[in-house]
Amino acid sequence: MLSIDFIRANPELVKTAAKNKNRAVDVDRILVLDEQKRSLVRDIQMVREERNALAKQAFSDEVKTRGIELKEKLRDLEKKEAEIETELNDLMSRVPNVPYDEVPVGTDESGNVEIKTVGEPTRFDFEPKSHIELGLALDLFDTERGSKVSGFRGYFLKNEGAQLQFAIMFYVFQKLAAKGYTPIIAPAIVKGFALFGAAQFPWGELEVYKLNDDAYLSGTAEVPVTAYYANETLKEEDLPKKFVAFSPCYRKEAGSYGKDTKGLYRVHEFFKIEQVIIGKADKTAAIELHEELQRNCEEILQDLELPYRVLLMCTGDMGEPQHKKYDTETWMPSRNGYGETMSNSIMGDFQTRRLNIRYKTKDGEMKYTYSFNNTAVASPRILIAILENYQQKDGTVRVPKALQPLMGKAVIGAK
Repeated sequence: MLSIDFIRANPELVKTAAKNKNRAVDVDRILVLDEQKRSLVRDIQMVREERNALAKQAFSDEVKTRGIELKEKLRDLEKKEAEIETELNDLMSRVPNVPYDEVPVGTDESGNVEIKTVGEPTRFDFEPKSHIELGLALDLFDTERGSKVSGFRGYFLKNEGAQLQFAIMFYVFQKLAAKGYTPIIAPAIVKGFALFGAAQFPWGELEVYKLNDDAYLSGTAEVPVTAYYANETLKEEDLPKKFVAFSPCYRKEAGSYGKDTKGLYRVHEFFKIEQVIIGKADKTAAIELHEELQRNCEEILQDLELPYRVLLMCTGDMGEPQHKKYDTETWMPSRNGYGETMSNSIMGDFQTRRLNIRYKTKDGEMKYTYSFNNTAVASPRILIAILENYQQKDGTVRVPKALQPLMGKAVIGAK
């Protein structure tokens, strides 16, 4: 969430940012409500001061009458202030973050900028199969029974498919823990404040499964882990806090029912390892942490020897809470193109204001922390890239060298 001070000082910048992110925001109404609220706060303070002074006077009918008048006036003013604050908070919760200057302006994914490609798209001297064909032939997953049991987009991972998922998850978890990231297994059930804090609410509410009045299924470990320090004050010397978090993830995929309806690319339930950082409010340091997160996810793809590219996301495709965002896409032969596997974001203090996470500087100043997150690996989507890029002419699939010790084999499907 942007501070009201920032909005008041930069109304045109905020309007432009909202427009470039394809969001309708009534900044003028926010400023009117802000002024009304500040005026009411002054009036309320004056009434309270008069009541306090009146309480020190000798009792009389005149004092009694005035006391009643002030009580009613204060009640009316406070009621009006509460109404204005409710509307103001609602409008402010829908104001997106302001992108950094280097972020390209664009209305949709066509405005994203490719900044790097690593490795050449895999070529075959035979007709390659899709991950669906490979999975069914090698008995690695079952989407038909998955749909029967779980519903649309349901699936079972089986045999080496299940083992491969555990192998990649454990490999990445240990790799980042060795880099000093605190390993954590995060809850998938979260309260509404955590989703609001991560800025999943209000914009992404249609994507979220609701269990009861204040329990939801999270779509990413970013949500619970970013909320880990909600309403706490940290010490500057303890920052940054770095986490590598595992969690099951759940998304409705609302509005995507015509996309990727077969296979494992777009599913309702999956598993993910997320990198989350809580850091100092310093843009220079923030840029370096963002690049560190990017290096981490690229190292993982390099370890797996998978071709990939990195995109700098444009304003219209980056999401509401981000200052800046990279997407990393891995080559998937059946798509004859790249598919998103990692997403790396600087949020600034947008999330931490909503979650009230602050830190005390060495000089005693209180500041909101910055937050960052990046996918380390998500499965089963990463399995698509491994199966399709590592398939062989005889229908078997080689296991990436990095995962062979965990899999206990070098080839899936070998007789």
